[in-house]
Amino acid sequence: MTVTDAQGAVDAVWRIESARIVAGVARIVRDVGLAEELAQDALVAALEQWPESGVPNNPGAWLMAIAKRRAIDLIRRKETYQRKLAEMGHELEIDGGQYSVEDSVESRVEAILEDHIEDDLLRLVFTACHPVLTMDARVTLTLKLLGGLKTDEIARAFLSPEATIAQRIVRAKRNLAKAEVQFEVPSGPDLLDRLQSVLEVVYLIYNEGYSATAGDDWMRPALCNEAMRLGRLLVELMPTEPEVLGLLALMELQSSRANARVGADGEPVLLLDQDRRRWDRLLIRRGLEGIDRAWALEKPPGPYLLQAAIAACHARAADPEDTDWARIAGLYAVLAQVTPSPVVELNQAVAISMAFGPERGLQAVDLLADDPSLKDYHLLPSVRGDLLFKLGRLDEARAEFERAAALTRNERERKLLLERAAAC
Repeated sequence: MTVTDAQGAVDAVWRIESARIVAGVARIVRDVGLAEELAQDALVAALEQWPESGVPNNPGAWLMAIAKRRAIDLIRRKETYQRKLAEMGHELEIDGGQYSVEDSVESRVEAILEDHIEDDLLRLVFTACHPVLTMDARVTLTLKLLGGLKTDEIARAFLSPEATIAQRIVRAKRNLAKAEVQFEVPSGPDLLDRLQSVLEVVYLIYNEGYSATAGDDWMRPALCNEAMRLGRLLVELMPTEPEVLGLLALMELQSSRANARVGADGEPVLLLDQDRRRWDRLLIRRGLEGIDRAWALEKPPGPYLLQAAIAACHARAADPEDTDWARIAGLYAVLAQVTPSPVVELNQAVAISMAFGPERGLQAVDLLADDPSLKDYHLLPSVRGDLLFKLGRLDEARAEFERAAALTRNERERKLLLERAAAC
């Protein structure tokens, strides 16, 4: 294996396994910033060893083992061996009282990782969303640690400069360490206070998987699956919160289309062109049941439940012509009031065009043309190009599709947009 091949393998494994590795190590060292550094040390070891030894059968477990050993070495360097034994013995006694002080550091760490691996990701989310951080910092840090996303990908998700995001991540880690934030899931009122930022983070991770920001893939299913797993954990934790139910329902309904979103050659297939017979009926049923449970709670709908209701309109339509676009436009209008956003208004404009014609939709889109947050957002010229195409204004449509292609960093999407430009 060449060094280049090893780098590619490490990048791929990091995308899938980084959150578990960071979360598992954070439970040992009780510091998410330090845990990420130790996980990065494991990556360096992989780059050094995999070109000669090859990629192990279970690369995630290999990286976890290396990071775990780094954590053990760090513990021994920072404190005396006996003092750390006593400290860890006390912590584990609180967790269940099943370990004695005389156990080895290695056996205790192994027990931690095996006994709590399913909860560690949730602990990582709530730790990174601690109130000592600003809301932007909570979302940014958790997205990086939990999703394994690069700084520039996070910057694009937030429509923010990359340097701003990088500085935010550094400050967030420093502030968590300074405040000695505990690696735990909050309880009582704190849980409700911190829930909204957690939901936002989970959905941002899901979106990065559903429509990849950059690279050659249209989707990253591993990220979608990870976000849905976290969503199910949250539902177990808070089964009477409509927004928790709404978020999981939204992700399940969107994921139901996954098999139909990509063609035989990996090219994107847009919603109205998809073969709906390939949609996952089990996920649709789960999503619709989740929405029903949320509405039955009779609480004011939040943004995730409203978005799930929009996705349900598509899921219930056997054919694109059966879609209730007027209802979708109305739901987007409510969503725009609950969470004002130019992206929501852009989606509303699409629904308006489908319900009332492209001319009405174009009028709504043009109201957003000067919004600074959409200046580099490729979907704005993409939507405008589609509406101009439907109106027969082909030269203008071609220019918009070409502009959208220049803005996107996803190769599959760029190809699709250039094909649409050529069709004009």
